[in-house]
Amino acid sequence: MMSNKTVPDKIRNVVYETLIYFPELKNTHIDFVFTKNISKSFMQAQPNFSDILKRKDKRRYRIKITPALQLTEGSIPVEELPEDVLMGWIAHELGHIMDYKDRSALAMMGFGISYSLNKKFLMSAEQTADIYAVNQGLGSKIRKTKNFILNRSDIPEDYKNRIKNLYLSPEEIMALIEETADSSIGQAD
Repeated sequence: MMSNKTVPDKIRNVVYETLIYFPELKNTHIDFVFTKNISKSFMQAQPNFSDILKRKDKRRYRIKITPALQLTEGSIPVEELPEDVLMGWIAHELGHIMDYKDRSALAMMGFGISYSLNKKFLMSAEQTADIYAVNQGLGSKIRKTKNFILNRSDIPEDYKNRIKNLYLSPEEIMALIEETADSSIGQAD
């Protein structure tokens, strides 16, 4: 499962533990890379630009991760984040890849343009990634990540506001978790 994944040693165990919940990505090539600057984000998933025109099963994806979460004063190295919080962040990015992997080249290009220019589309894309992660069984981790961001006094306000305005709230995630549990109970009957 991991021969087509490159992962920095510092986060290898958490990434592999998170990937277990995404068997649909077993054959998908994903590079997890540390990078200093990601505009307005701590992590970002995207297809390799040079692969967009390739067949869906031949595309490579990249999840960029900043080496440390910036605080109002100082930072927390990524490997020192609580494991559940880091899993939730990674699960959200893998949710984006789930959303991308079956799109045509033209649809991917349209997605990129709309994501950059249309706030409603951006919000929908971010919420869709959360929904994928919840549906894969990582709702509690996504919720812990949101609570971690929103409840820490040393997280910059502009980042908190971005999370509040674009992503599902912890309450919405809890409702999705309950809905998912209810539907699986109904299927078992």
